[in-house]
Amino acid sequence: MRVVATRAELAEAQEGAGDRRTALVPTMGYLHEGHLSLVDRARELGDRVVVSIFVNPLQFGPGEDLERYPRDRERDLDLLRQRGADLIFVPELDEMYPHGEPTVTVSPGSMAKRLCGAHRPGHFRGVLTVVARLFGLVRPEAAVFGRKDFQQGVLIRRMVRDLEMGVQVELSPIVREDDGLALSSRNAYLGSGERAAAAALSRALFEARERWRAGTSSASSLLEGIRGRVAAESLLQLQYAEAVDPDSLESVGQVVEGTVLALAAFCGTTRLIDNVELSGR
Repeated sequence: MRVVATRAELAEAQEGAGDRRTALVPTMGYLHEGHLSLVDRARELGDRVVVSIFVNPLQFGPGEDLERYPRDRERDLDLLRQRGADLIFVPELDEMYPHGEPTVTVSPGSMAKRLCGAHRPGHFRGVLTVVARLFGLVRPEAAVFGRKDFQQGVLIRRMVRDLEMGVQVELSPIVREDDGLALSSRNAYLGSGERAAAAALSRALFEARERWRAGTSSASSLLEGIRGRVAAESLLQLQYAEAVDPDSLESVGQVVEGTVLALAAFCGTTRLIDNVELSGR
């Protein structure tokens, strides 16, 4: 495994890759099994797996957790070495943005005004801009993202399609703890009581999915159940719960196979997101 920190080193490593198919896994570090499952999927999609570790300031808004976002580079590199990644790109801020904050950015359009985007203005502009820059630097044939960040994945796919980037974008399944909580680097913020309460988020989604499988097709009925389950936990404050079309992210009144139930909530001061795709009726 080779670790590079500069654009020049990355370019040199790219020249030595030959015609091997490259699969990229962009991350912000503090890796967990969810990230590592993306590396496994990237290995299936390419002959060479490149992982980036960069905490992107463009996707953090005022008052968000940029400065305290968890970081442990040596642990991350050890995990990636064990998983068989080929090249790790770990740029500092001035390597990723050598001319300062970019003047030209990627606008995510109206699809970013819903779900998380309604509560984090500018977030997805920052995400798409850094992903586009990584695509330009690494030139991957494929890229793998986690399904937990479902809206992000939909927007990246739309960017690749609309801008003819020619990258195969894969969304890998959510990896969960034994009690159902979706793995997230931000789970490290949770105290023991908060950790127990946070599991109610996935339970709410799973219960709604079972109600749909049993015959309930009303989005409002399913969402009412989700809101009630979350409200029962005093440490949770629901930000949104919605039933959306998986391609357009538009809200739906009647749920069908493939509809996505998505939510975001604060557990104490920690913002968590989760989603399920309805299937198996």
